[in-house]
Amino acid sequence: MVEHLAEYFVYAIERAGYAGAGLLMALESMIAPVPSELVMPFVGFLVAEGKFAMITAIVATSIGSLIGSLISYWMGYFGGKPFVLTVGRYLLLNLEHLAWTEQWFARHGSWTIFVSRFIPVVRHLISIPAGVGKMRIVPFCLYTLIGATIWNSFLLLCGYKLRQNWTVVQQYSHIVDIGVVIVLLLGVGWYAVRHLRSSSVPNKS
Repeated sequence: MVEHLAEYFVYAIERAGYAGAGLLMALESMIAPVPSELVMPFVGFLVAEGKFAMITAIVATSIGSLIGSLISYWMGYFGGKPFVLTVGRYLLLNLEHLAWTEQWFARHGSWTIFVSRFIPVVRHLISIPAGVGKMRIVPFCLYTLIGATIWNSFLLLCGYKLRQNWTVVQQYSHIVDIGVVIVLLLGVGWYAVRHLRSSSVPNKS
């Protein structure tokens, strides 16, 4: 299935150019089953071949990510969870993943919009609870654009370096995902321990 998806994505990008890449990344930022690991490395390969300009490719795909995220945000903001679930039935929305993402957003706040771009599954869904929770639009756009640009650029550069073997990125990108999650968990653990220690120190005043 992954190979068939990759073929469709490659065809779309080759036919529609920057617009095709931007559209795929817009879908990736929504609840559609479009993995960035299948899109951006091929874009990087085209950059290496001289068919795409690197800066233009990064701008086009980052704008696509922002547009897709905004669509999901507005779905949650104006339609609420019932509307999201109705539309999501046709886009293979996983209800368990959505529930977990909602809990993640509620627990950690708006800064997770940035961090979530590096976390598997969550990056596809995080905009929905942000919309349902009526997060302010300017911080949402800023965090989304910065996080998406970093992630898209990373995958693009991997494809650029690997060139003909750009599909290898998809096979091993989960290792990067796991590494990011581990770092986040360590950070949360460190913060929790420090907070507990500071709260346990008696007030001498």
